[in-house]
Amino acid sequence: MRNITKGLVIAGTHSGCGKTTVTLGILAALKKKDLKVQSFKTGPDFIDAGLHKLIIGRPSRNLDLWMCGEDYVRDCFQKFSADADISVVEGVMGLYDGKFSTAHLASALNLPVLLVVDAYGIAESAGAVVRGFTEYSAEAGKRGSGKEDFRTSELPNFRTEFAGVIFNRVASENHFKRLKDSVLDVPVLGYLPRDLDFEIPHRHLGLTVAEEEPITAENIDKLSDTVLKYVDVDEIVRKSKSGEAGKRGSTEEQRLLPDFPTSELPSFRTSTLKVAVAYDKAFCFYYEDNLDLLKAAGVQVLLFSPLTDKKFPDDTDAIYIGGGYPELYAKQLSENRAMLESVRSWADEGKPVYAECGGFMYLTEGIYDFGDLFYPMAGAFPLKTKMTKGRVKLGYREVTLKHDSILGAKGASLRGHEFHYSEVINSDQRSAVSGQQLIYSVKDGSGNIIQNEGYSIKNTLGSYIHIHFGSNYSTAENFIKFCMGALWK
Repeated sequence: MRNITKGLVIAGTHSGCGKTTVTLGILAALKKKDLKVQSFKTGPDFIDAGLHKLIIGRPSRNLDLWMCGEDYVRDCFQKFSADADISVVEGVMGLYDGKFSTAHLASALNLPVLLVVDAYGIAESAGAVVRGFTEYSAEAGKRGSGKEDFRTSELPNFRTEFAGVIFNRVASENHFKRLKDSVLDVPVLGYLPRDLDFEIPHRHLGLTVAEEEPITAENIDKLSDTVLKYVDVDEIVRKSKSGEAGKRGSTEEQRLLPDFPTSELPSFRTSTLKVAVAYDKAFCFYYEDNLDLLKAAGVQVLLFSPLTDKKFPDDTDAIYIGGGYPELYAKQLSENRAMLESVRSWADEGKPVYAECGGFMYLTEGIYDFGDLFYPMAGAFPLKTKMTKGRVKLGYREVTLKHDSILGAKGASLRGHEFHYSEVINSDQRSAVSGQQLIYSVKDGSGNIIQNEGYSIKNTLGSYIHIHFGSNYSTAENFIKFCMGALWK
């Protein structure tokens, strides 16, 4: 069976060249043309994926070769593109940056690349930039190892096919003509003007999240009209290509992303398990696949807001608090004492809780904000966290569990990502008395052993690491089994 869908990858020459703005504009223009669009984000970024959803009205998916491997990424792309007229993948950093670059992803998905070039301050030199990117692709293909295992440090052969070029920050029609005439062998499909009245507010972790509605419907409409005026969107659709699902050794092994098996779990138990998921402006960093994989394993996901609700939903069996910006809403979170006490009591009773990054901060005794003001939080962990002026951690993480937990049995390995501007300031205090322990043995993306992580107390697990459940196919089912065991002891 061969599953085919039409799409392309929007990549940039470097970070900050405008590929997110171009991507959002093309998504908006495609939707305005009444096409059903599915979007994806290369790598682990939550914020860009959320902005995609704001534009197209359906969840965007993260495609990360390092965290999940080539098979999973291909399956994910094929599954969620199946009902779309066209799929758009936004790249990360520059096209060739990183061991698991946007170029590698485009090759794995067999999709062409639309290259975004920042035209500010250049004219004819743009042709040399584009020529450099196309020729580098051919040379990179010769240097590859020939291996196809994206879960190792070996790089595969790849050769990028270019659908075309879009210039960003173009000063005038004459400037665009000079840029276009300088490019040989690659179609130039349009540009965005320098005076484009469109900007997404930034903060310390990046762009403002979609849940804060940083882009009004009016601005989205203006952006789509601008793209339709200056970019040949019909040609972009024509240049997009049908990617093919990857093979797994034999034709019989080819498949879409499967529903998770639940054969070892009594069906009535699986279908009635309810997980309360924190979701609001303070907590909105989730890999969409994590929630889908839980649902596929039989979980009923119940959303609640630690900002505004007084308690989590009735009949909850477990709590999942993702990352986000709790530091920006620390005062409001701290003042919602009813919710804090509800969460604290739940954790103290030994009921299951899983939290990542911002959610982990919420479970500590409190947060010192950027102004060094302290805001009490739930206090499930005898820890305090403090915001810092600079970034504390950024990078891929591979976790091996040193004890059984909500994510899996001892010895299980999972992969994820870490990115935060806060730190634990009293991690050695009271751990022996409280029974708190660290259960993650951690390596970075290069395989170097780094500081242990994963704070565990009773049946609560919290960490700065965002785990992608697709990195270990047993995670969702293990999550259910652990919750059942914790509730029915």
